[in-house]
Amino acid sequence: MARHPGPLLTHDVAVALESARAAGATTWNGSFDLGRSRADAVLAADAWTLDGVAYPYPGALKERSIQWWDGEDFVVAARFGRALYKLVATPWGAPTFEIDGIKMLPTAQVSPFEDARTKVALVQPNGREVLDTCGGLGYFAAACLEAGAARIRSFEKSDEVLWLRTLNPWSPDPGDATARGRLHLEHADVAVAIRGLGDASFDAILHDPPRFGIAGELYAQAFYDDLARVLRRGGRLFHYTGTPNRLTSGRDVPAEVMRRLERAGFKAERALDGVLAVKRAR
Repeated sequence: MARHPGPLLTHDVAVALESARAAGATTWNGSFDLGRSRADAVLAADAWTLDGVAYPYPGALKERSIQWWDGEDFVVAARFGRALYKLVATPWGAPTFEIDGIKMLPTAQVSPFEDARTKVALVQPNGREVLDTCGGLGYFAAACLEAGAARIRSFEKSDEVLWLRTLNPWSPDPGDATARGRLHLEHADVAVAIRGLGDASFDAILHDPPRFGIAGELYAQAFYDDLARVLRRGGRLFHYTGTPNRLTSGRDVPAEVMRRLERAGFKAERALDGVLAVKRAR
């Protein structure tokens, strides 16, 4: 995965650069990679320099905006496909992303990266083969790598999300030395690709699909049957559901998911903002 090497700017970084220049400072120390590291920028009247490259001051950025250097200017980290996909700043450093303005990861009370660590711990990935059905920004995969998973096979259908990953320094790179070849990221629709996966080929599964209205096939009984097929006996599955439509329609999506998983051969229970299931021995 080719990583974009240039600086990333948020509203707070842009304001700090402008404020330091206005105050007559010649340098400013801060993060140009969403909190992953810090560096010194050299400030001049008409440009600022980082690692020997001069950049224009960005002007006003929207509060949650992230901008990247496209070689000529700073532009919003967003791309149109079937919808608008946008990388969005959070108070925690690690960004979330939105599809047509709908936030895909929880950020209100915790970093989406830390949230992923908590959920991944439920499937106990240390030393195990893990299926990551909907890779997204890769936070589940990153947490699995940290926890010592033997191998992670991750699928992501969206070209736009994969492009956002090249900008996001919090997204794990399968080719990075720290991954040691354990992360395999595939550009594919898991609803189709799962049919080619071997029986009992994984010890744990992480399933973080888009909302039902966007990807109903990833909540279907046939897909859950395939999840059970590729998981070994006693294997654990965490399925993020959230609680969509609960206030407006009274619909209980987690309960619906649990019923389908039970029919597929799991023992399921509510956990965090989703469902934790264990494949029964038959």
